[in-house]
Amino acid sequence: MRRDGPPGLLLVDAEPAQAGLMSAVAQRAGWRVFRAVDTESAKRSAENAAAGGHRVDAMLVDLWSPDGDAMASVTDLRQALPSLPLIVITAQDSADLAVRAMRAGAHDVLIKPLASATLIAALDGSVPAATRQQGELRPLAEKWSEPLDFDGVVGTAAGFRRALDTAMRAAATPAAILIEGESGVGKEVLAQAIHRASAVRDGPLVTVNCGAIPANLVESELFGHERGAFTGAFERRRGLFAAADGGTIFLDEIGELPADAQAKLLRVLQSGEIRPIGAATATRITVRVVAATNRRLSEDVVAGRFREDLFYRLAVVPVLLPPLRERREDIGALAVHLLERIARQLDLPSLSLDGEALALLRDHDWPGNVRQLHNALFRAAIFCQDGILRERDFPQIRQARAAPPAPPANDDMPVAAASNFASSAPAPVPTSLPLFGPDGHVRPIEDIEADLIRLAIGHYRGRMTEVARRLRIGRSTLYRKLGELGIEQAG
Repeated sequence: MRRDGPPGLLLVDAEPAQAGLMSAVAQRAGWRVFRAVDTESAKRSAENAAAGGHRVDAMLVDLWSPDGDAMASVTDLRQALPSLPLIVITAQDSADLAVRAMRAGAHDVLIKPLASATLIAALDGSVPAATRQQGELRPLAEKWSEPLDFDGVVGTAAGFRRALDTAMRAAATPAAILIEGESGVGKEVLAQAIHRASAVRDGPLVTVNCGAIPANLVESELFGHERGAFTGAFERRRGLFAAADGGTIFLDEIGELPADAQAKLLRVLQSGEIRPIGAATATRITVRVVAATNRRLSEDVVAGRFREDLFYRLAVVPVLLPPLRERREDIGALAVHLLERIARQLDLPSLSLDGEALALLRDHDWPGNVRQLHNALFRAAIFCQDGILRERDFPQIRQARAAPPAPPANDDMPVAAASNFASSAPAPVPTSLPLFGPDGHVRPIEDIEADLIRLAIGHYRGRMTEVARRLRIGRSTLYRKLGELGIEQAG
């Protein structure tokens, strides 16, 4: 049962101040928030929202709610609202708790104190599971008003134009394309342009965030299942590949696919057929495949984390998008282009930058790339009074320039709100790990891996999304490793 309108968030938290702050962050990102204090009121809120014609696309639940056993609350909500992704927030930075929450049905686990960018990213990543046939919803600050063709992609830097030219030539063929680049460089925008320039432009474009799908649901999400195929399969589900038949499927964060899912994806690419779980026969489909990753997938192949045969199937045409810091000459044109779109989103007559503000943006390194630039402009536009963005409208960027060792908390929220969240500056921790044990022999690789994860969690103050990004693994992979390696207390 789907409704038009903004995505809906069911926020279950008995602490009014925290709930109010998270509600404000989600609302600024384009979500409609329905608040509840416990599981029973959450069920009523979901029913009332549906009765009122409003969408509910995800749940955000404080694990330590006051209505009895915390984990039972997660299980209860999961059973009552099985179609909604459930994100748990908790102040208990415990690997065991995170693993149990994921097994109880949580889509993700976030550790308090919580940065706004972390919250928005988690909500963003949760939505595809709830909107399977409608593509991926993103926060309002990241949504484009319309897809771009190649002619609408902004950038003149040599490396960027080479990548764009390669993608443009490949778009006219049925070849699989692998887009590599850091988070936020515009991989999805390029995938949209490829689809619109292809022979299947009139077919659907289905976006899949592979890192946001729980490992035990990957096959069902991608290829579908029949009713009764496994416990909990109460109805037949059409997979995302079937939904993309006659069009393009964009497999974002392809490197996060578990090993067994990689094997099944390879078979689909080789045969052109899908077999839903529990189905007696296979179905032939015609789908253009575009994949993307924020790391060098060839290195994962060497390390044994990704199948070599699948890599060559996906990377028939590899495209490497450079980060924004390597194409600073494009920042001015990008800012103008983004401000035009933001003005339409916010229903403003016009938005522009003065010279000092433009110089400030050009000097920044933009670790979050084009997405971070867009979010910074979007935040500044919200609080701008006369349509002209000045240097003072970018306090986080100014702070980063004044004190480089202490990066800003977030570029997508006001300073007043950011002060209530965790700082993104990493805490000083040891920077080396022992490779040899007391007996003089090399330590087992799993012991070194466990120590590295502990060090990363401490270094980034328990911000698990950042830990996963820096270790170049998905959040679900990180939590799985916590359980496998027996890391009982993170940090």
